[in-house]
Amino acid sequence: MQGMKTSAYSKLNSQLEKVAWITFFWILVSLSQFMRGYLTLSRYECINEDLNLIAYFQGSVITGLVAGLIGGSLVVFFWESWLRTKPFGWSLLNMAWSFTLIFLLVAMISGMFLTSIQKGIPVLSEEAWQTLWTQFATVDQFFVYLFWLSIVIITLIALSVNDKYGPGVFKSFLLGKYFHPKREERIFMFLDLRGSTTIAEKLGEEKYFNFLKDIFRDATPAILNAKGQIYQYVGDEIVISWKTDAGIKDANCLQCYFEIEKSLAEKAAHYKNKYDDTIPKFKAGLHYGAVMVGEIGVVKRDIVYSGDVLNTAARIQSKCNELGKDIVFSKFLLDKLEPLPTVFKAIALGEMELRGKQESVMLYTV
Repeated sequence: MQGMKTSAYSKLNSQLEKVAWITFFWILVSLSQFMRGYLTLSRYECINEDLNLIAYFQGSVITGLVAGLIGGSLVVFFWESWLRTKPFGWSLLNMAWSFTLIFLLVAMISGMFLTSIQKGIPVLSEEAWQTLWTQFATVDQFFVYLFWLSIVIITLIALSVNDKYGPGVFKSFLLGKYFHPKREERIFMFLDLRGSTTIAEKLGEEKYFNFLKDIFRDATPAILNAKGQIYQYVGDEIVISWKTDAGIKDANCLQCYFEIEKSLAEKAAHYKNKYDDTIPKFKAGLHYGAVMVGEIGVVKRDIVYSGDVLNTAARIQSKCNELGKDIVFSKFLLDKLEPLPTVFKAIALGEMELRGKQESVMLYTV
């Protein structure tokens, strides 16, 4: 399917966007260091004609730019993955030596540039190298190292917290977007593991827990690539939500299911070997409608959705077994998705009565 082929591009685009934001932020941090030094010199009247402020300004920009592009790429493409999938001690050790190498590389590039501008000598001249070595062997440089290490740690914490709450949700917390409840129209998918009771009995409690842990880990990239937000994990079920525009674009809400199934199928050998020939498979129910959303809780605050659309999506998902389908969705959602991408063809399943609802709902699959 064409939509599946775009998944890798979507993932790469999302990662590059993260690198761009980190680079922008680190350039601002570097410029703030320049401004702090400039204001300190101004206060003590140490600025004179021999001090090339433009060179220092350019050096600050280059430091932030190079650090962001190299260090930001390392954070996004390696360190985040290490923290999610590797033992914590192993991750810290490898992050420490790789950060040190990156710091030395960035300091060397910016230092050689600044020395070349200040002294009017070639960047790779022997004098430039000697000056750079002298600058490295100072206490000030060690404090610069600790400062940028702190910036990297803050960046990783921010990315981890964003992952914790889901893309976009943490920003909403900070901005107080949902401090007062508001009405939104959203798409919801209830994604449930097929045969979960039988699998749990077969594997036992501990092994089944690790089974779910692996499934959720392998499903997450597909959800994020489809611009979905993981609302809740409920036992062996994942509740996914989309803002309307994000969910209907390229039928992301439908693509998400097939991307998850593709990801699990690619890892079928892993599941068969580790979990007694058990290969996970999901069934999904989707619905679209209005919900109230707002912050709830005092000690453990969270953003909560409330409305009939969630109950209906859950009831639609419960029809999958009865209808013999893997993915079922309502006409309300189909109306928002039309025209569907050519890779999908909506197949009508008929009017269905859903438990707890007075009116029947027209259901479809693809």
